[in-house]
Amino acid sequence: MRLCRISGVEIHLNNAFLALLGLFLVAGVLMKGVIAFTIVLLHELAHVAAARHFDVHVSDIELLPFGGVSRIGGEVVLNPSKEVFVAAAGPTANLMLAGLGTALQRYGLWDADLGPFFLQCNLLVASFNLLPALPLDGGRVYRAFLARRVGFKQATYKAAWLGQFWGVLIVLGGTAGLALGVSGLDVLITGLFLLYAATREKSLAPFHFIRHLTQKKEELAAAGVLPGEPLVSLDTVRLGDVLRSFLPQRFHVVLLLDRNWQYRGVVSEAQIVDALLNQGMDIPIGSLIKKKS
Repeated sequence: MRLCRISGVEIHLNNAFLALLGLFLVAGVLMKGVIAFTIVLLHELAHVAAARHFDVHVSDIELLPFGGVSRIGGEVVLNPSKEVFVAAAGPTANLMLAGLGTALQRYGLWDADLGPFFLQCNLLVASFNLLPALPLDGGRVYRAFLARRVGFKQATYKAAWLGQFWGVLIVLGGTAGLALGVSGLDVLITGLFLLYAATREKSLAPFHFIRHLTQKKEELAAAGVLPGEPLVSLDTVRLGDVLRSFLPQRFHVVLLLDRNWQYRGVVSEAQIVDALLNQGMDIPIGSLIKKKS
């Protein structure tokens, strides 16, 4: 549901978030629901502010039970340093709000009922989003650091798998809590949505990876120079297998050997990307040398 527009950014409420607000209304604590809504919105606006610091376009925000999703330009996802900065902005904003609440308490500007809820809600949103699981902020930070060692695609799969794991765990815990009467539907809804969102992130990994590869050619054209990363491969290895070793913000040059360990030639990342887009991932990398000669 479209809610409003702030500084050119569309704000949408997800149906699950509406259901959560409905639970607050039914329970007679609508004001707490408004506080939760405001905290989640400020969390997402912090992401928007961080993205705009890098002149990255943000189209809209969708508010979810556990936080939200900001539709931020793909250049953030493909740049680990930027992704860490943008991802950390949300939890940082919540921790700052919690600090502000604590300061207000010391000066007596505190509501005995809503004050502790405000503090608890900020700490809960911050700590939950710091879990190392996509699509949470901690998962984006985890992927950014992991991508430097195993490549963007594998890092996305690992972080999304952790998101699915935590989603299932929260669903099971929420179901048990509901049966025992120690928690409400909000925990179960949050777990289900985390599971759904993590599965969606996993399905988008190949798309982001292709964008990552094609954008690197543009980065090299714009900068003129990028740090290099040499690799050695047998000429019979599939392009898809070679790509798994590619790292962010590095331009790769692959030295090819035949089965007798004899030198066959060198293939650049640009050649591999072009072959990937035109012929697919299953062709042997050695065929690029044949086309060149």
